[in-house]
Amino acid sequence: MPKRVDHEERRTEIAEALVRVAGRRGLHAVGMRDVAAEAGVSLRLVQYYFETKEKLLLYGLQHLAAGFGERVAARVRAAGENPGPRATIEAMLLASLPTDEESRTFHLVHTSYAVLAVTDAALADQPFLKSPDAAEDAVTDLLQQAKDAHLTRPGTDARVEAISLLAMSAGLGTSILAGQRSPESAAAVLDHHLDRIFRNGGRDD
Repeated sequence: MPKRVDHEERRTEIAEALVRVAGRRGLHAVGMRDVAAEAGVSLRLVQYYFETKEKLLLYGLQHLAAGFGERVAARVRAAGENPGPRATIEAMLLASLPTDEESRTFHLVHTSYAVLAVTDAALADQPFLKSPDAAEDAVTDLLQQAKDAHLTRPGTDARVEAISLLAMSAGLGTSILAGQRSPESAAAVLDHHLDRIFRNGGRDD
């Protein structure tokens, strides 16, 4: 009997090839032929599954988002059974820093998607490119919980601090990619600002 093909698995393999090539060369320079070569399949097969480069990019975007979500969840789990707002926020922020090859690729490719979306309406409409809004809401909710429990310093504005922390994390990630600072120094900056927000550093929550 002929081997049964798992089409979703094949699509995932092609999407992973796209992310690898984009991580090395930049998303703007990637063509379907490059992805086929990286995946070890024919160009015709890539076209069979995705038809156009645009559809391949959109699927790659979804794959990238899912992988990032898994990394965030793993970091939160590693923080303990009941990590509290401070530890949960810290886990989320650290997951976005390019501290290894996988997270470096994520940061680089995600930034490339955001840049392309400026001139590509189809990409701009994708829900994943609105993920900063979702992240902002999540961090705001955690900070509000901490504020309600009197774990933050007086006068803390949960929304403003969430925006500041996420913008800081994104900027620090880029500075790591550029070689301006090390992952350790970037993490220390985030730690410093969390200490500023939380009473006693929020480590007893």
